[in-house]
Amino acid sequence: MVPEGFIKRINGQKYVDAGSLLKSLEEPSPVSIRINPAKWDQKPAAAEPVPWCKNGYYLRNRPSYTLDPLFHSGCYYPQEASGMFLEEVIRQTSNLSGKLKVLDLCAAPGGKSTHLSNLIGPESLLVSNEAIRARASILAETITKWGCGNTLVTQSDPSSFGKLSGYFDIIVIDAPCSGEGMFRTEVAIKEWSAANTIHCAERQKRILIDVWPALKENGILVYSTCTFNPGENEENIKWFLDKSEAECIRMNLTRFSGIIEIDFKGIFGYGFYPDKLKGEGFFISAIRKTGPQKEPHIPGQRKTELQPAKNDLGVIDRWTLFPANRILKWGEELFAIPYEINDYFYLFQNLKVVKAGTKIFVIKNNDLLPNHELALSQFLKTEAFPVKEITLHEALSYLRRDNLILTDAPVGWNLVTYKGVNLGFIKNLGSRINNYFPVEWRIKMNLPESGKENIIGWE
Repeated sequence: MVPEGFIKRINGQKYVDAGSLLKSLEEPSPVSIRINPAKWDQKPAAAEPVPWCKNGYYLRNRPSYTLDPLFHSGCYYPQEASGMFLEEVIRQTSNLSGKLKVLDLCAAPGGKSTHLSNLIGPESLLVSNEAIRARASILAETITKWGCGNTLVTQSDPSSFGKLSGYFDIIVIDAPCSGEGMFRTEVAIKEWSAANTIHCAERQKRILIDVWPALKENGILVYSTCTFNPGENEENIKWFLDKSEAECIRMNLTRFSGIIEIDFKGIFGYGFYPDKLKGEGFFISAIRKTGPQKEPHIPGQRKTELQPAKNDLGVIDRWTLFPANRILKWGEELFAIPYEINDYFYLFQNLKVVKAGTKIFVIKNNDLLPNHELALSQFLKTEAFPVKEITLHEALSYLRRDNLILTDAPVGWNLVTYKGVNLGFIKNLGSRINNYFPVEWRIKMNLPESGKENIIGWE
């Protein structure tokens, strides 16, 4: 049952047709995914495109993502369609042709971060942050599977970013909210209260104030929630702009139908209502910083004990497409950082880093052990390792970390692939095959006798 307090409020809320909205909340949620074009070039069979996202599609049925190796290899991400409008906001407000520094402040589980990483390109930097430790580890897993290589994952409070004066060109805040847009789920309904909407609004204000100094002059801040509550949406933007030197940016909606432009005292926001379009409840607004902002002070180039040896760089060159000036060595571990080395150390000194880049290999007993992150990286050279293509059943067994019996796999390290996409590493010792899929990621679901009907079909 939708809360009475919510029903009472929306009955008098501008832009909302209460009866129509409540009826739509009784209907099943649309199912949508966004494809990773760097790994996969096929479209879901009989799928409808998401109008505001180049690689977004609505599916007819909800598949079992757990039983789909293409999901585990980062070929697509299940993402709510309304939230994909972030792409259109970024395209309309930002120049994507140069190097950008972007912050996704409240990033877990990673849908918007993987979306941003594709939009800004491999030469730009994305800092993907999640303050809650358990959620930050899920975020790091999502980023690893996506394999873009341009993302640094951090676990810091929003107040920590205030120290990075004028560092970011774009800041995205998908703010923690009361979750009214997700009222098709029982969890969202049970967690809602009028008091919590007020608490969320106050927390959102603190987040905006805390992170604002990190945005450079003329930079773009994108604010979004998954709630219908004006107190967490347009009223918060109005409150913030009254305290800041900034302007709200109006979007061009001529190519889209169903999106509602919210005009609140000159503040423009965009409401997604389930009775008006195919998606969950969502709100988004973009503002530009017009006032001056002190530029960041990033220390100059310096020698570091983290520089890898010549032999290590030779291996990196044979295995990957990463440039040598992005390679660091911590202990016996080699990894590629997502941006220039001066920026990397600057961020490392000011933030709690969870995922520092792409782990490539570790040196153990004079042996080189390639990391799972390398297998999923878009920078892995395809000719670096022998490739063993496996069946769906074998792929699911690999993802469960079961014992594998594979014929014709060369002795030594091999990449296992499914439908031509990298799943991870195995090592054929001759007498047995070692499975190097990460233990903490293994699927625990029992395998069906035939799994094809549980996963996405492709054109």
